[in-house]
This record gives sequence, C-alpha cells and structure tokens, in this order.
Amino acid sequence: MTDWFHPQWLATAIIILILSSVDAVLTLALISRGAIEINPLMEPLVRGSGHSFAFWKLGLTSMGVVVLTMVARRRVFGRVAVGSLLYAVLGGYVVLVGYELSLLRSIPGH
Repeated sequence: MTDWFHPQWLATAIIILILSSVDAVLTLALISRGAIEINPLMEPLVRGSGHSFAFWKLGLTSMGVVVLTMVARRRVFGRVAVGSLLYAVLGGYVVLVGYELSLLRSIPGH
C-alpha cells in the first residue's frame, strides 16, 4: 500500500524547510552582529560555531514537517485538517524571515 499526499502539502513542506534554512542563516548573521537568541532551547546552541544550532533546528523542523505531512488528512476536533497546520507553519516562517530581514537592514553600518 502506498500513501498519497496532496502535491500542495509536499510543496508547502519543501518551502517550510527552505525557509527554516534561511531562518538559521539569518539567525546566525544576526547573532554575529550582536543580537541575542530569545528561544531558551536554542540559545545555548548558537553560542558555538553554529553547526549544532543548524543541525538541531533543521532536524527538528524536518521531523515536524514529516509528521504533519503524514497525518495531514486527519482532522483535529472533528473539523480542522492537520494539513492546515502546515500552512500555519509556513505563514509563521514567512513572517519570521521577513522580520529577520528587517532587523538586518536596521543594523547601522551593515
């Protein structure tokens, strides 16, 4: 038996992973310019070279996206399809990356 997933969920998942990668790069760029990581779980990881941060961030995001895609057809509370959570995560990453870009632009001399 083969599972079938809507193409838009696959596209959404791929875009989320791309935006997560962009977020990781932008976060490290901001940290190198004096910003601080406000996520207490990720903060210790950005102190070093950034490799651990990138590994954990992309790993956790990938696992979450895979799980959401696998259960995308199921309904929560009998109404909302879990797949709609993928769209919410995508929207969140779009807002986050936009915010990080605006922060980078606002740093004087950079």
